[in-house]
Amino acid sequence: MFLEQKKKKRDKAGWVEVIVGSMFSGKTEELIRRLNRAKIARLKVEIFKPGIDTRYDKEDVVSHNENTIKSTPIDSAEQILLYANDVDVVGIDEAQFFDDQLGEVCNKLANSGIRVIVAGLDMDFQGKPFGPIPHLMAIAEYTTKVHAICIRCGSLAQYSHRTIKGDDLVVLGETESYEPLCRRCYNKAHHIA
Repeated sequence: MFLEQKKKKRDKAGWVEVIVGSMFSGKTEELIRRLNRAKIARLKVEIFKPGIDTRYDKEDVVSHNENTIKSTPIDSAEQILLYANDVDVVGIDEAQFFDDQLGEVCNKLANSGIRVIVAGLDMDFQGKPFGPIPHLMAIAEYTTKVHAICIRCGSLAQYSHRTIKGDDLVVLGETESYEPLCRRCYNKAHHIA
Protein backbone atom coordinates (compact mmCIF):
# COMPACT_ATOMS: atom_id res chain seq x y z
CA MET A 1 0.00 0.00 0.00
CA PHE A 2 2.82 2.43 0.87
CA LEU A 3 4.47 2.12 -2.56
CA GLU A 4 1.18 2.25 -4.46
CA GLN A 5 0.22 5.54 -2.79
CA LYS A 6 3.63 7.05 -3.40
CA LYS A 7 3.85 5.98 -7.06
CA LYS A 8 0.52 7.64 -7.80
CA LYS A 9 1.80 10.94 -6.43
CA ARG A 10 5.24 10.95 -8.08
CA ASP A 11 6.48 10.52 -11.62
CA LYS A 12 10.17 10.66 -10.81
CA ALA A 13 12.43 8.39 -8.81
CA GLY A 14 14.03 9.59 -5.62
CA TRP A 15 17.53 8.80 -4.47
CA VAL A 16 19.66 7.96 -1.44
CA GLU A 17 22.44 10.18 -0.06
CA VAL A 18 24.73 8.86 2.67
CA ILE A 19 26.94 11.04 4.88
CA VAL A 20 29.56 9.05 6.81
CA GLY A 21 32.63 9.65 8.93
CA SER A 22 34.02 9.34 12.43
CA MET A 23 32.64 10.97 15.53
CA PHE A 24 33.11 14.76 15.58
CA SER A 25 33.41 14.92 11.77
CA GLY A 26 30.29 16.99 11.12
CA LYS A 27 27.92 14.29 9.81
CA THR A 28 24.89 15.57 11.70
CA GLU A 29 25.81 19.18 10.91
CA GLU A 30 25.81 18.31 7.19
CA LEU A 31 22.52 16.39 7.51
CA ILE A 32 20.86 19.38 9.21
CA ARG A 33 22.28 21.74 6.54
CA ARG A 34 20.84 19.64 3.69
CA LEU A 35 17.47 19.25 5.41
CA ASN A 36 17.21 22.99 6.13
CA ARG A 37 17.96 23.73 2.46
CA ALA A 38 15.16 21.35 1.47
CA LYS A 39 12.83 23.26 3.81
CA ILE A 40 13.89 26.57 2.23
CA ALA A 41 12.93 25.02 -1.12
CA ARG A 42 9.48 24.41 0.43
CA LEU A 43 9.81 20.66 0.33
CA LYS A 44 8.05 18.60 2.98
CA VAL A 45 10.73 17.09 5.23
CA GLU A 46 10.52 14.38 7.90
CA ILE A 47 13.50 13.48 10.12
CA PHE A 48 14.08 10.31 12.13
CA LYS A 49 16.59 9.20 14.72
CA PRO A 50 16.98 6.03 16.81
CA GLY A 51 15.07 6.16 20.09
CA ILE A 52 18.18 5.08 22.01
CA ASP A 53 20.04 8.29 21.10
CA THR A 54 19.08 10.65 23.92
CA ARG A 55 22.51 12.29 24.40
CA TYR A 56 21.47 15.87 23.63
CA ASP A 57 17.68 15.63 23.35
CA LYS A 58 15.02 12.91 23.45
CA GLU A 59 13.42 14.06 20.21
CA ASP A 60 15.49 16.62 18.30
CA VAL A 61 18.53 15.81 16.21
CA VAL A 62 21.33 17.95 17.67
CA SER A 63 24.82 18.45 16.24
CA HIS A 64 27.96 18.91 18.35
CA ASN A 65 27.71 22.60 17.40
CA GLU A 66 24.25 22.59 19.03
CA ASN A 67 22.32 23.12 15.80
CA THR A 68 18.97 21.36 16.05
CA ILE A 69 16.15 20.09 13.88
CA LYS A 70 12.89 18.48 14.95
CA SER A 71 12.81 14.70 14.53
CA THR A 72 10.79 11.63 15.36
CA PRO A 73 12.57 9.03 17.52
CA ILE A 74 11.83 5.47 16.39
CA ASP A 75 12.86 1.97 17.42
CA SER A 76 13.05 0.17 14.05
CA ALA A 77 13.69 1.08 10.43
CA GLU A 78 10.26 -0.22 9.35
CA GLN A 79 8.60 2.50 11.47
CA ILE A 80 9.93 5.10 9.04
CA LEU A 81 7.47 3.83 6.44
CA LEU A 82 4.60 4.45 8.86
CA TYR A 83 5.57 8.09 9.46
CA ALA A 84 6.93 9.11 6.05
CA ASN A 85 3.58 10.07 4.56
CA ASP A 86 3.34 12.65 1.81
CA VAL A 87 6.93 13.87 2.19
CA ASP A 88 9.54 14.94 -0.33
CA VAL A 89 12.65 14.38 1.80
CA VAL A 90 13.42 11.93 4.61
CA GLY A 91 16.41 12.51 6.89
CA ILE A 92 17.84 9.76 9.11
CA ASP A 93 20.50 10.44 11.76
CA GLU A 94 22.72 7.92 13.62
CA ALA A 95 21.86 5.27 11.03
CA GLN A 96 24.45 2.84 12.42
CA PHE A 97 22.09 2.17 15.35
CA PHE A 98 19.23 0.95 13.14
CA ASP A 99 18.52 -2.65 12.18
CA ASP A 100 19.51 -4.25 8.87
CA GLN A 101 16.12 -3.37 7.34
CA LEU A 102 17.24 0.24 6.93
CA GLY A 103 18.63 -0.36 3.43
CA GLU A 104 15.37 -1.90 2.24
CA VAL A 105 13.38 0.95 3.79
CA CYS A 106 15.59 3.55 2.10
CA ASN A 107 15.20 1.78 -1.25
CA LYS A 108 11.39 1.75 -0.87
CA LEU A 109 11.38 5.45 -0.09
CA ALA A 110 13.71 6.33 -2.98
CA ASN A 111 11.79 4.10 -5.41
CA SER A 112 8.63 6.01 -4.49
CA GLY A 113 10.20 9.36 -5.42
CA ILE A 114 11.56 10.47 -2.04
CA ARG A 115 15.01 11.96 -1.49
CA VAL A 116 16.56 10.08 1.44
CA ILE A 117 19.50 11.59 3.35
CA VAL A 118 21.18 9.28 5.86
CA ALA A 119 24.00 10.13 8.29
CA GLY A 120 25.99 7.72 10.44
CA LEU A 121 29.29 6.29 11.57
CA ASP A 122 30.88 4.14 8.90
CA MET A 123 33.14 2.36 11.43
CA ASP A 124 32.73 1.29 15.04
CA PHE A 125 35.32 1.92 17.76
CA GLN A 126 37.22 -1.19 16.60
CA GLY A 127 37.62 0.22 13.08
CA LYS A 128 35.12 -2.26 11.57
CA PRO A 129 32.17 -1.44 9.28
CA PHE A 130 29.20 -0.44 11.45
CA GLY A 131 25.64 -1.78 11.21
CA PRO A 132 23.66 -1.09 8.01
CA ILE A 133 26.03 1.66 6.82
CA PRO A 134 28.08 -0.48 4.34
CA HIS A 135 24.86 -1.64 2.66
CA LEU A 136 23.56 1.93 2.51
CA MET A 137 26.81 3.13 0.95
CA ALA A 138 26.48 0.44 -1.72
CA ILE A 139 22.92 1.40 -2.71
CA ALA A 140 23.33 5.19 -2.45
CA GLU A 141 23.52 7.45 -5.47
CA TYR A 142 25.63 9.89 -3.48
CA THR A 143 28.09 9.23 -0.66
CA THR A 144 29.94 11.90 1.28
CA LYS A 145 32.73 11.02 3.70
CA VAL A 146 33.52 13.79 6.15
CA HIS A 147 36.53 13.88 8.46
CA ALA A 148 37.27 15.13 11.92
CA ILE A 149 40.65 16.45 13.03
CA CYS A 150 42.92 14.03 14.87
CA ILE A 151 43.01 15.12 18.49
CA ARG A 152 46.64 13.95 18.82
CA CYS A 153 48.44 15.20 15.69
CA GLY A 154 46.08 17.48 13.75
CA SER A 155 45.79 15.28 10.63
CA LEU A 156 42.46 14.30 9.10
CA ALA A 157 40.75 11.76 11.38
CA GLN A 158 38.56 8.89 10.24
CA TYR A 159 38.52 6.70 13.37
CA SER A 160 36.37 7.00 16.51
CA HIS A 161 38.74 5.87 19.27
CA ARG A 162 36.99 4.87 22.50
CA THR A 163 38.84 6.18 25.54
CA ILE A 164 36.87 4.24 28.16
CA LYS A 165 37.09 0.52 28.92
CA GLY A 166 34.48 -1.92 27.64
CA ASP A 167 33.73 -4.27 24.79
CA ASP A 168 30.08 -3.33 24.18
CA LEU A 169 29.62 -2.28 20.56
CA VAL A 170 27.19 0.52 21.40
CA VAL A 171 28.27 2.96 24.08
CA LEU A 172 26.65 6.37 23.75
CA GLY A 173 29.08 9.12 24.58
CA GLU A 174 30.83 12.27 23.54
CA THR A 175 34.28 13.72 24.22
CA GLU A 176 34.41 11.96 27.60
CA SER A 177 34.24 8.57 25.83
CA TYR A 178 35.59 9.03 22.30
CA GLU A 179 38.23 10.95 20.40
CA PRO A 180 38.79 11.26 16.65
CA LEU A 181 42.10 9.84 15.45
CA CYS A 182 43.93 9.56 12.14
CA ARG A 183 45.09 6.13 10.95
CA ARG A 184 48.61 6.53 12.38
CA CYS A 185 47.45 7.63 15.84
CA TYR A 186 44.65 5.04 15.90
CA ASN A 187 47.15 2.28 15.06
CA LYS A 188 49.49 3.51 17.80
CA ALA A 189 46.64 3.56 20.33
CA HIS A 190 45.70 -0.01 19.37
CA HIS A 191 49.29 -1.25 19.07
CA ILE A 192 48.87 -2.12 15.40
CA ALA A 193 52.11 -2.36 13.46
